[in-house]
Amino acid sequence: MELSQRVQAIKESPTLAVTARAAKLKAEGRDIIGLGAGEPDFDTPQHIKDAAIAAINNGFTKYTPVGGIPSLKNAIAAKFKRDNGLDYSVGEIIVGVGGKQCIFNLALAVLNPGDEVIIPAPFWVSYADIARVAEAKPVIVSCGIEQGFKISPAQLNAAITAKTKLFIINSPSNPTGAVYSLAELKALGEVLRKHPHVLIATDDMYEHVNLAGAAFSNILNAAPGLRDRTVVLNGVSKAYSMTGWRIGYAAGPEKIIKAMEILQSQSTSNPTSISQVAAQAALDGDQACITPMVTAFRERHDFVVRRFNEISGLTCIKAGGAFYAFPDARVAIADLHRRGIIAEATDLALSEYLLEKAGVAVVPGSAFGAEGYFRISFATSMANLESALERIQTALA
Repeated sequence: MELSQRVQAIKESPTLAVTARAAKLKAEGRDIIGLGAGEPDFDTPQHIKDAAIAAINNGFTKYTPVGGIPSLKNAIAAKFKRDNGLDYSVGEIIVGVGGKQCIFNLALAVLNPGDEVIIPAPFWVSYADIARVAEAKPVIVSCGIEQGFKISPAQLNAAITAKTKLFIINSPSNPTGAVYSLAELKALGEVLRKHPHVLIATDDMYEHVNLAGAAFSNILNAAPGLRDRTVVLNGVSKAYSMTGWRIGYAAGPEKIIKAMEILQSQSTSNPTSISQVAAQAALDGDQACITPMVTAFRERHDFVVRRFNEISGLTCIKAGGAFYAFPDARVAIADLHRRGIIAEATDLALSEYLLEKAGVAVVPGSAFGAEGYFRISFATSMANLESALERIQTALA
């Protein structure tokens, strides 16, 4: 039986694959420290769990409207107004089964075969493959450590063609933690203003994981005139440690949101009823529950950046948000290859070596469109990070 060309054009999520492999080796008795998973190591706050338990006890276990229950949509609209200064009606909002489904629905709703999608690299692993599923062409724009992992207005302008349909921006970034300033977003907005055929997707999933303390801004704060062709994507997974609850949401032009809802009606139908109640409690509740988690992430961030820069062959710059470090390992890779320790001078060979030699699971940068780097998540204990960085230093030396 021959599989579809669609599924053959994509690959398994590398981050999930690394996490699964680390778990398998652990189950076999290996001493493995997994730094691949992009999820907080904190429990979901109690008031959110209590809301879900109450929903179960009250029998809220049936189908809901496909695009989300009205009370959650109202909570999302209030969040956008409160946190971002953006006004959306419930008809301009959809709730999905995680942020990934919202992006998937958006791609299938607006992309046609041959359309181009501009994706700055390093990029979250699923953007390019989701575009391919929609039979569009990912246009990868390399933005290395030398430019702070952020696309410049000149690069964006040069990448736009008559076939460009969508531009995806992710700030704070997975995998780099890079955050665009309001001034940088205004400059990108000026470019986009000149190309009215280009839609914009701003993925704000890590909005509240703020490491630098600067006020959060997205492209619509910088260029409100782009509202009629911008979709804002977010969710509760990262800010409230709710990755397994699978609730994401999006807001944008009603025509696009309705198309996304039609697609969802033919795939998953509604998001889980209980998870929607929990997400509403997260958005409407006391936001102070985020603070202890972000405080811990800042401490861990400062530690891993300092330690990486103490290791010969690695260079790591500070992140503005999220819970990842993305060190440049090109010097270390070349050195290991020169000494015959790794057979190929690639980040994949390096990650294999670190897993086998050091017992540390990292994700190669090539999975994010950036050969020569690797990503770690510091959403794990300080003890794990101290041990992992010590092992990496020993393995590279």
